[in-house]
Order: sequence, then C-alpha cells, then structure tokens
Amino acid sequence: MDKPETTATTATPIRAIAAAKSLPISTRHSVEICNLLRGKTSDKGKKILELVIDKKCPVPYKRYLHGVGHKSGRIASGRYPQKASSYILAVLKSAESNAESNGLSAPFKIREMIANQASRSWHFGRHRRVKTKRTHVKIVLEEIKSAMKSAGEKTAGKKQK
Repeated sequence: MDKPETTATTATPIRAIAAAKSLPISTRHSVEICNLLRGKTSDKGKKILELVIDKKCPVPYKRYLHGVGHKSGRIASGRYPQKASSYILAVLKSAESNAESNGLSAPFKIREMIANQASRSWHFGRHRRVKTKRTHVKIVLEEIKSAMKSAGEKTAGKKQK
C-alpha cells in the first residue's frame, strides 16, 4: 500500500515571544507599565521606558493608585518605576531580537504584554523573615505589515469621491 504524498508547508511565523520568569520587580509596577505599552509599537515602547528610567515621563497609575500623588500634565496619578522599567526594557529588546531571528521585518506591534505574580521566596537572614517580590513578564510582538495589508485591501475596494 502506497503512502499518499504529503507536502510540508513552511509557514513564516507572524509572532515572536519573549518571557522572563521570576524577575525581582514589583508586580503592581509591572502591571501598570504593561497597560501603558500594550498596543504600541516596540520602538515607541522602548523610548517610553527609557524616558521613565530617566524620570522624564511618568507611568500613569490607574489600577494600583492608593496613595499615589498626581503629576503635572495629562496624567492624574503616576510614578517613575525605574527598576521595573529597566527589566521590562530588557525583555522587550529580547522579544525584538527573537522576532528578527524568526525572520519578521522591522516595525513590530506589542500584541500582548502580560505581568503575572510569581512565587514569593523568603529573604535570607537570621532575624525577621521578609518575602521577596517576583514577577513573570511575557511579551508577544507581531509584524505591522500583515495588519496594514488587510486594512489596505479593505480600503482599496471602496470608491473614492
């Protein structure tokens, strides 16, 4: 009995994923940073994170805002979470390099950016035990071209006045 012919199709990936486990950063700060950057381009996200690290652009706090003071401008309450921003910036750069190694072309959109609470371990020491802060961060990037092509096809079918 002959086997039917099968053709292997090599589909190019449209997404790139980077995940970091048990980062020593606050989950609350990470959630606010992820809410700020989700849906933006990766280049814009990197610029925002670098401005937060330099204390030039605050991160608006909308969910965990108990006792957070207001900032000047259009942001009601916000902070400059420098440590969390530096770790998330490293994960974002890793996601970009993963996308380039997978063969995706340059303008990337941050499709998913998720911060979850990790397990909390005890600090070392003899007296008074304190638990550490840990966070899992996952970033999914996708090409902007695929979204632009489908939008271009929709507008091409419409009549122009």
